[in-house]
Amino acid sequence: MNNLVFYTNPQSRGRIVHWMLEEIGEPYETVWLEFGATMKNADYLAVNPMGKVPALKHGTAFVTETAAICAYLADRFPEKNLLPAANHPARADYFRWLFFAAGPLEQAVTAKALGWQIPEGKNGFVGFGSFEVAIAAVENALLPGPYICGEQFTAADVYVGSQLGWGMMFGTIDKRPLFEDYVARIYARPAALQAMRLNEEYLQHRQA
Repeated sequence: MNNLVFYTNPQSRGRIVHWMLEEIGEPYETVWLEFGATMKNADYLAVNPMGKVPALKHGTAFVTETAAICAYLADRFPEKNLLPAANHPARADYFRWLFFAAGPLEQAVTAKALGWQIPEGKNGFVGFGSFEVAIAAVENALLPGPYICGEQFTAADVYVGSQLGWGMMFGTIDKRPLFEDYVARIYARPAALQAMRLNEEYLQHRQA
């Protein structure tokens, strides 16, 4: 069997992978885990030694880390057109911004949220340089539009858009018009709406 098994929690980055799975449109099994004991038991630690979600099992392969799972799914199912062709110039933008969002952007947002201060003159020691520089880089990348790689919606939009959407919702990223327009556009996709519906339904069921 080569089936997809998805481990997640509705209040986690698993929502990003859930959206990506809906974009792929292949059958998958969802395993809902609770924070704490169920993520730290031996069975799940064999899937992800960090005891965190999301994680993906595909046949005998295991993938963790949200951006890596999105990249894996796009690569594994190329017929879904969620990454630029190998010989297309946008392929460079795809890898660049997917991993920029997973690295410098997330670091910058986390540092701001936790009130971490970079000592004066030490910006070169951190991958994001400064929060302002990292945010400006993403804004400039989105200016040509409509997506991070130009005309093609890709897995990079799932990840970058989620980072911007969550950041604006929690107040760690400014609600700039360009960001708001971009996030509204991609959040309106049927796959994004379906993933949101599934997570909200599970939350309501759990709370009932």
